[in-house]
Amino acid sequence: MGVPRLLIGVVLAVALTWTSQAWSHAYLVRSRPGARASLARAPERVELWFNERLEPAYSGMSVWNAAAQRVDTGDARVESAEPTQLSVRVNALPAGAYTVRYRVLSVDGHLVESEFAFRVRGAP
Repeated sequence: MGVPRLLIGVVLAVALTWTSQAWSHAYLVRSRPGARASLARAPERVELWFNERLEPAYSGMSVWNAAAQRVDTGDARVESAEPTQLSVRVNALPAGAYTVRYRVLSVDGHLVESEFAFRVRGAP
């Protein structure tokens, strides 16, 4: 009886430790445009919101077309009034598929990199 209880205790301790570490990273809460969105009109900015404040000096994003050409204006910034928001302006986007890539450092020191795609159906 003692060994199964010990095993259960160890498993629970490991699970709780892993879960608390996973929650400590900044993760994307929402975006405009949304992941896998299909837009009738091209956006002027791409905006990302995270669950934690970001370190402005170490957070950035870019937008790429299907030909692997960068289509943002290079002015990615963490909004001073909302330190959980990262945004960048984009050039006029014709119809097509686009990929948003971001790399953010949250104030707790965790680096997160990811990407998502969206599509523009109509002309800008």
